[in-house]
Amino acid sequence: MRAFWCAVVAVACVGTASGDDWPQWLGPKRDGVWRETGLVAQFPKGGPKQVWKTEIGVGYAGPAVSGGKVFVTDYVAGKGVALPGGGFAKGRFAGTERVICRDAATGKELWKSEYAVEYTVSYPAGPRCTPTVDGELVYTLGAMGHLKALKVSDGSVVWQKDFMKDYEAGLPVWGFAAHPLVDGDKLICLVGGNNDKLVVAFDKKTGKELWASQSCGGDFGYCPPMVYEFGGKRQLIIWHTHALVGLNPDTGKRIWRVEFESKAALTAPTPRKVGDDKLFITSFYNGSMLVQVTADGAKEIWRSKAKGETPDKTTDLSSIMCTPWVQGEHIYGVCSYGELRCIEANSGKRLWASMQATRGARTPKKFVDEPEPDQSERWSLAFIVPHGDRYFLFNEQGDLIIAKLTPKGYEEQSRSHLIDPTNTMAGRNRLVVWMHPAFAQKCVFVRNDKELICYSLAE
Repeated sequence: MRAFWCAVVAVACVGTASGDDWPQWLGPKRDGVWRETGLVAQFPKGGPKQVWKTEIGVGYAGPAVSGGKVFVTDYVAGKGVALPGGGFAKGRFAGTERVICRDAATGKELWKSEYAVEYTVSYPAGPRCTPTVDGELVYTLGAMGHLKALKVSDGSVVWQKDFMKDYEAGLPVWGFAAHPLVDGDKLICLVGGNNDKLVVAFDKKTGKELWASQSCGGDFGYCPPMVYEFGGKRQLIIWHTHALVGLNPDTGKRIWRVEFESKAALTAPTPRKVGDDKLFITSFYNGSMLVQVTADGAKEIWRSKAKGETPDKTTDLSSIMCTPWVQGEHIYGVCSYGELRCIEANSGKRLWASMQATRGARTPKKFVDEPEPDQSERWSLAFIVPHGDRYFLFNEQGDLIIAKLTPKGYEEQSRSHLIDPTNTMAGRNRLVVWMHPAFAQKCVFVRNDKELICYSLAE
């Protein structure tokens, strides 16, 4: 009888044909919005129902969910290899990167593809990129630049690239982290190769190079390629460590470039389109910039006056990893020390800031009620996922929050602890979970460095 009810719960979570998938970074439309209906208004007492749980290796990559399957990547250290306790430790760490496919209803492993790798990056705790599922293929990018196109059915390799070997790409200090983009018949990647091979478009079925474009000296950054329409023209947006650029996605030809130097190559948050003709970026040290984009050019509207990453030196938004959300004329994002902020899109003026979303049970009592962040909360995170007129926020302590975000402030409606933080790389004896969940089939799929868990959020 118990087995029967477990099956019922699994079907309720993933068995409906109408359920949405989360097949890539930021979901079906690559915008971070969860559009399913029939979800809980508040979490039940004791938290949402756990559907299944399974072991996993270390990794920063969030899962992808498509066609009743969950795809996730991880890293398993070699025999006798111990990963460092802090992110800035240098070394060589031999091990294995894995791509694992599981049944979304039960968590049962369906197949596994693995390959040997030696990490020489900072924060050597696994792959960074969410798998990208497109039709019969799933694309993965490892921390050391191993790009794989695998069959969804059995994990066999269809084609593969080694960015450092094949393109003489320099190794980004934090590892390869720009989520690949499927655009028509192309797979577009931030490769980092020399001689105008920063951005490369591959034939998504064969791996043949279709075009290559742009150069960037030194560390080229971590920002995922995005396609937006401006002035009636589709444009490929690339943000590297020296500039924000717009390319023709069919040819790679540059349309425009706006200079923006990013200290420490921190170009991780995904650029957001604002209205019909603007583009917003935000970085940890250098703050934000809003540009106006036309069919054939771009110009700066405003640029942050931030003089550093500490809260007293930031002015608008200085995000390190979390992608902000644009709602009308306002932008919501997590700043350098864990403040969830609301700013005016057209001016950068800050309207409010709150520490509630990034704090939790692990926050030291001595400053849990303080409105200002503590020094130890540097890099604190909460991923923002809009759903109708509310938001799901998943923070680094493993809490999932339902909240209202308006220009007037932050209003928390419900909170549940889903998974324990296990990653030690933030330092200061602070454990974190810096992995973006997948929201699909009326469930949330979360992982840390030990477990992958599925919870039902169906009403």
